[in-house]
This record gives sequence, C-alpha cells and structure tokens, in this order.
Amino acid sequence: MSRPSQPLRLLIAAALVLGAAMLVLTLLRATDAALSVWDRLRAWPDWVGILFLVALVLLLTGVVWGIWRLLRPARRRAPRAQALDRNELEQRIERIGVETPEAFEAHSELAELDRRRSEGSVQVCLFGQVSSGKSSLLKALAPETAPQIGVTAGTTTTITRHRGQLPDGRQLDIADVPGSAEAGDRDHLALAQAEAARSHALVYVVDGDLGRSQAQELEALGRFGRPIILALNKSDRFDQEQLDALRRRLRERSAHLQAQVIPVSAGHEEELLREHPDGRQEWITRPAPARIEELQRAIQRIAALGAEALEPGREAALFSHVDTRLAEGEQRLQAERSQAAIERYTRRAVLGALAAVAPGTDLVIQGALATALTRELCQIHGLRARDVDIDDLISRAGGLLRTGTSITLAVVGNALKAFPGFGTLGGGLVHAVAYGLIFDSLGHALAQTLANTRELDRDATLEAFHQRLSMPSSERLLTLARLALESREAARNDPPQSEKN
Repeated sequence: MSRPSQPLRLLIAAALVLGAAMLVLTLLRATDAALSVWDRLRAWPDWVGILFLVALVLLLTGVVWGIWRLLRPARRRAPRAQALDRNELEQRIERIGVETPEAFEAHSELAELDRRRSEGSVQVCLFGQVSSGKSSLLKALAPETAPQIGVTAGTTTTITRHRGQLPDGRQLDIADVPGSAEAGDRDHLALAQAEAARSHALVYVVDGDLGRSQAQELEALGRFGRPIILALNKSDRFDQEQLDALRRRLRERSAHLQAQVIPVSAGHEEELLREHPDGRQEWITRPAPARIEELQRAIQRIAALGAEALEPGREAALFSHVDTRLAEGEQRLQAERSQAAIERYTRRAVLGALAAVAPGTDLVIQGALATALTRELCQIHGLRARDVDIDDLISRAGGLLRTGTSITLAVVGNALKAFPGFGTLGGGLVHAVAYGLIFDSLGHALAQTLANTRELDRDATLEAFHQRLSMPSSERLLTLARLALESREAARNDPPQSEKN
C-alpha cells in the first residue's frame, strides 16, 4: 500500500494536533468544573456534600448497570406453557374420533366435570393403603357409607362415592379410591391420578412414616396441584412426644407439596378390665370413639374458599389429565397410520422390484416412492417438511445405501437360506425382498424419529435406518419374502391388475 502524499500527510498531522488540543481543553474544563464544585461543597454544610456524593454514586451505578444490561448476551427464555382451553380439547376429541378409547374417556371426563360442578358440594378423594385404616376413616367421615351416590365407570376397579356432612352443615362427597393392595400398581396409580384431577382436595391416609411406595404415590398425586391433607391415622397409639416427632417428619417430607399433616383416629375397639362389686374381674371390648374433628375443620377451611377459588384449580387439573389421555390417543393413532403407510409403500416397492428388468443400486427403484412415503409420514405426525429437507434426507439415505447394497442383498440372501422353502429364491425375488427391507427400514426409522423429536431429524433418521437395515429380524424377512412370492404369483395370474396396483 502506497504512503499518502506530502500535502495529505501535513493535513492529517494538523488534524491530530487539533484533536489533541480539543481533548486537553475539554479535560481542563472538566477539571476546573470539578474543583469549582468541590470548593462550593466545602463551603456548604456537610450533609449537603454527603447527599451530593450519594446521588453521584447512584447515578454512576445506574449508568454502569444500564451498560451491562445492554452489552450482556440475551438469555433465551423458556417458552411459557399456554393454559389449556376446553374448546381446543373438544376439537382434538373430534379430530381423534369419540369412538376411540382415549377420546371417549376424555369426552366422559369433561361431562363428569360439568356434572360435579353442578352438585355444589365439597368433593374430596380418599387414598391410602389398605392397612392404614382408610375404610374406618371413610365410615367416620360418612357414617352412611352403604348408599353410594355415584361410581366412576370405565375403570377396571370401581371408585365409589359416598355422602357425609361437615360440622357446619356443608355436604361432603367422598370418593373412595382402592388402595394399592386392592388393585394392580399401574391400575391403582391411574385411578388415583384421575380422581385427584376430579376432586377439590385429597386426603391421603397414613398410619406412620411414609414408605417408599407411599412417597412415590403422594408425589404423583401432588403434580395435580390439589390441596393435600395427610391424615395421620391411629394417632392415639403414640404418646405426645412421639406424635410431635412423627408430624414434624411428615411435614418435612411433604413440604414441597404444601400438605397439611393432621392426626386422626378413625375409631377402633379397645379392651378394658372391668371390676364387679363382688370382686370379679373380666376383660371387655368396647368401641373407642373416632376423633376426626381437626380433619373436618381442615376440609371446612378448604371449602370456605368457595367455588370461585376451587373450580379453576380443579378445571386446570382435569384439563391436564384429559390432555395427557388425548396425547396418548394421538400417538397411538399416529403409530397405526404410520404402520399402514409403511406397509403400503413397502408393498409398492416389492412390486416395483419384481417389475424391474435390471434393478439398480439407488435407494429405491422409483425415487418418488421414498419422497411420497416421507411426505405422508410427516403429514401423519403434523409436520410440514420443506421439499429441500425431504430431498436432502432421501439423497443421503441413497448415498448410505449405495455403499451397502451388496451387503444388504447378501444379508437377505443368506438369512433366507436358513428357512425351508425360501432358500431357493431367485435373484429377482431376493432383490424384491431387499427393496422391501429398504422401505420397511426407512419408514420405521422415519416414523420413530418423528415421534421422538417432532421434527425431520436427518441424522437421527439415517442412524436408525442403518441399524434396522443392517440387523433385520427373521420375522420381518419372512414377512417380506411371503409378500414377494404372493406378489409374483399375482403378477403371473393377473398382470394388468398387478401393474395397476
């Protein structure tokens, strides 16, 4: 690079001198102003100087903080979960089809929510293992337990609902959930979570410290955000010191759930020694009265919040439960539709391979088949994939296959030799089975990736494709071999129809 001319260099030097002079002048003026302010502050009362310095420090701190906020990298905020909307849930039920089990259950749950809301009663659910005295506490809370006011249908084990009354006259509806020993663990947890979503509050009965399974169950129930009461039953077995220690322990273990720990006694039979006037003694058994007043007051305090405070929480919990069931139904339908699409395109690939005179080594005999399969699977999983992404996936899958076509054919041919009746398949049939295996592997790899990642993840799909292609199961190969034989026979007997298919 050439140096500037002499006149230009002189001009630059003059500009530098002028800039330096202006900088020095500015510095001198700033110094003079600072000294002037300092002299005035010394002449003023001390408290004025202190206030001035405090204001100056605050100003400088604010400027530094503002600069730091502007220059620091912006943190990515986690997306806020949107509140579930009933209209949206009902639309999903219609899309899935109310005849499906999950959609039918979701529809029934929404109807049950409306029915319970119209009752206007305080609705609690009672949980606990069978050995905790749950049944005895139910009888104490609702003495007339025989008449059931309703049952929850559609479950393998029935949840019964009973009616009682609180001391202030409010009606109390109690849902009795089978204990974990009365139903299978999975069934029991499903029952408990569903009823937890339907109720205003939960009463979990224990007779001592929480066991491992009880703690896990309580944790699962607490996710619904319902008010929780830990009813420490059989509390009259402990002296005051033991009872206080146990209550502290339960509070500590359930603090994150904001559970209340309340000692109760559901009533039991006690033995007493009776002494007669004539000196005879005998042991008699009499019922000990139940002590549930503190539990009733706790339920009353929850009920006193009113429907306006309780219903939004119950509605949100039930909507969350319905959303989970609908998601399960959507996933099941997606899996069924994906499997049907994979089988359909695999059959087309087998037919195309049989019709080809000299099968090539590309990913598919008709490249449009792989593209169409990818588009349909993306549509099934609610994903709008770009053409460029689909083309890139198919291209890379083709490249992966071109390096292993001979291996794939060898795997298919050698594997089929192990099965009587299929070991003598001709080259054309082996090619057809190989192409069927390619489409079956690609379809399942893509469906698995879409279900897990909710996006067209090229690398994950290719990895799953390679694994399924290199280690095919015997059952898959036999199914494809039978399909190839059936397709060949159909083509011989009815060629036009086969070409149409």
